Amino acid sequence: MLTIEKITDARRVLAEIAHKTDVIRANKLSGEYDLFLKTENLQTTGSFKVRGAYYKMSRLSCEEKKRGVIACSAGNHAQGVALAATRNGIRSLICLPAGAPISKVEATKKYGAEVCLVPGVYDDAYQRALELGREHGYTFIHPFDDEDVIAGQATVGAEILEQLEGVDAIVVPVGGGGLISGVAFAVKALAPNVKVYGVQAAGAPSMLNSLRDGRIDCLPSVSTIADGIAVKQPGKLTYSLCKEHVSGIVTVSDEEIARAILALLEQEKIVSEGAGAAPVAALLAGKLPELKGKRVCCIVSGGNIDVTILSRIIDRGLLMSGRKCTLNIELLDQPGQLVKVTGIIAECGANITSVHHEHASDTGIIGCFVRIDLETRDFAHIAHIRKILKEQGFKIA
Repeated sequence: MLTIEKITDARRVLAEIAHKTDVIRANKLSGEYDLFLKTENLQTTGSFKVRGAYYKMSRLSCEEKKRGVIACSAGNHAQGVALAATRNGIRSLICLPAGAPISKVEATKKYGAEVCLVPGVYDDAYQRALELGREHGYTFIHPFDDEDVIAGQATVGAEILEQLEGVDAIVVPVGGGGLISGVAFAVKALAPNVKVYGVQAAGAPSMLNSLRDGRIDCLPSVSTIADGIAVKQPGKLTYSLCKEHVSGIVTVSDEEIARAILALLEQEKIVSEGAGAAPVAALLAGKLPELKGKRVCCIVSGGNIDVTILSRIIDRGLLMSGRKCTLNIELLDQPGQLVKVTGIIAECGANITSVHHEHASDTGIIGCFVRIDLETRDFAHIAHIRKILKEQGFKIA
């Protein structure tokens, strides 16, 4: 059984490898909460996952260590298992979804593991890992539905209670449920009045659906930029622990996650992956109104975001927060028209990043369209620019 004694033992074991990551104040993100961040993105391997993986590895028998271990992961658990195995002289094979970020795949190899890429998502990698484990006798290290793994993840909750006096609620990203079930168990045992909430991606609400339906549900598919929480089905143990100890679970869209990634980067100088930004996304989107005015800690679970998609996510976040927009304006194709438009935009305080001019059949012989990309302050700023342009007689498509 999962016990506080086991969590205490996990803290002892993890002292040799895991950081006690800082809890930092983050009220610049939103003045509606007394907001703090548990910075697991700065953990060894860049994610909380090393906690559960390393503690599980410490509990293996000599025979299990000799045979080697196998795991499946969207990336972060893979790195945790790879590092833990290498530190203990154990061979490791990791099955990852073929679509896992390249940065996570390469990092897993650098930590000393062999990698097997499996077509599909996490759950497909999971099935392949079970097959290979049976075939070769490897010990399977489950990413979330294992008491030792959950005990390791639970140390995050125990640390928060020590680091943040008077915390009212902890908000946790949820995929398979290993982190939130461990945090919730530890928090309810040590500080029963503190509430624990979960956040899932709207494209992968497996735990939310399961708790709602009173049984473990398996989604037909998942789709989200938050690859770390893109899980079709929660575990039996994590489902049971969440049902007993978690106060509620909400979902956030990819657009809301992108906005949160941008806010963390810009306001707090924190690089977060999609899963890590999900709790902040829920607060910024007003998904947990009962926490307004409360002391809240969001767990930024990881920072292993693929730099090749970071620019796209930032761009999406800028659009979602009104920091970028595109105006399509119909003009008479004659001298002075474009100068007048750009002059109005300049007077309104926006920055033009590109201009595209084209003739179209539906604008008449002397008509044209101009597409202008702008950097703006917010949606109110965009509305003001559009209003002034219209007042000056310009037609905005």
